[in-house]
Amino acid sequence: MLRAQVTRYRRERWLTPDGRTVTAPLPAGVDGHFGPALRRFVLAQCHQGQVTVARLVEQLRAIGIVISKRQIVRLLIAGKERFVDEARDVLRAGLTTAAWITVDDTGARHKGANGVCTQIGNDHFTWFGTTVSKSRRNFLDLLRAGHADYVVNAAALAYMRRRVLAGPVIARLTAHPDRTFADAAAWQGHLQQLGIAAPRVTPDPVRIATEGALWGSVTAHGFLPETVIVSDDAGQFDVGRHGLCWIHAERLVHKLDTFTDHHRAAQQRIRALIWWFYADLKAYRRDPTPQRKAALRARFDRIFKRRTGFATLDRLLERLHANKPELLIVLDRPESPLHTNGSENDIRCHVTKRKVSGGTRSDAGRNCRDAFLGLAKTCAKLGIAFWDYLGARLAVPDQPAIPYLPDLVSIRCASP
Repeated sequence: MLRAQVTRYRRERWLTPDGRTVTAPLPAGVDGHFGPALRRFVLAQCHQGQVTVARLVEQLRAIGIVISKRQIVRLLIAGKERFVDEARDVLRAGLTTAAWITVDDTGARHKGANGVCTQIGNDHFTWFGTTVSKSRRNFLDLLRAGHADYVVNAAALAYMRRRVLAGPVIARLTAHPDRTFADAAAWQGHLQQLGIAAPRVTPDPVRIATEGALWGSVTAHGFLPETVIVSDDAGQFDVGRHGLCWIHAERLVHKLDTFTDHHRAAQQRIRALIWWFYADLKAYRRDPTPQRKAALRARFDRIFKRRTGFATLDRLLERLHANKPELLIVLDRPESPLHTNGSENDIRCHVTKRKVSGGTRSDAGRNCRDAFLGLAKTCAKLGIAFWDYLGARLAVPDQPAIPYLPDLVSIRCASP
């Protein structure tokens, strides 16, 4: 039932002997001029129903509620810090306990400029973060889940060595007694103090050292202990224990331009072998054995080392064979997925939001949009109605209690 209802609250006021005024509180959930039921309706329509602000104004006015567009925006973003914090804690819970995560990104608009929205999640949670860059440094920053420190520890130094950072630079970072830095300014000051500048060399020592310190912060907070990160082979996601999506790998073969019957026959033959191999990988996930593991490794080499006479296809097969450890991560970790379809499905809601509502104009609006979209997806994965979740958090009367979502995520991710 949708109808306008005006409630007048008569609140007692008392004047104490020392001159203070004591006023009786409003009922739980009443905040400002609008009650919790209306606030829940606005949030659900905007973030789950993908209704624009302009249409929400028309809809509510048609019901008989006197409200402005600006007031709708206030209901969507003002005082929503607890929701943003809960979404951040969902990410922290997932990064701490998940055996695997999948990641993806898509374009986003913020303050009239192009940016990127990164999705992180698995079968039990989803989190979105919109930034201006899609670099590996940006991805590592997101993996810190709200922490701002930089840490030079064993994991950070191992990252720097793996990225071929110069030995003297690593030696200076190792020899210095300070290993933890509160924020970016403190870290940059430390690099300048050590004489680590940004010369025109490859790899850039400042970039590699910063990425290493970010990875050190990720591990220092207990995130991604043995977690597999499955991506579509975008370079920024190649951190930690990394796996690749087979759907994106096969797509490279599928999209090759062919010009002769020989080319087309070679392409179709390789695609058939890949999909046959993919079906056997799925069977291995259900029943992993050492014998099947060894057989699949050898079979991978036979598929991707063959020569077809189609030069472009042969070069592509060489490239895919170089990714053997990432493509066959499932042999060591059978619980990890073979694709990033979960991320592709999750991020569609953000794409739809971008199409119907454009971009955001304030940091608070951006944070609320990302938080509520992620919370709605997380609720769906946990089997919780987003409507009930909003009702519980906004103190709508007679609503079922909903546990703190990060606690549920930790339990679900930790369970086999």
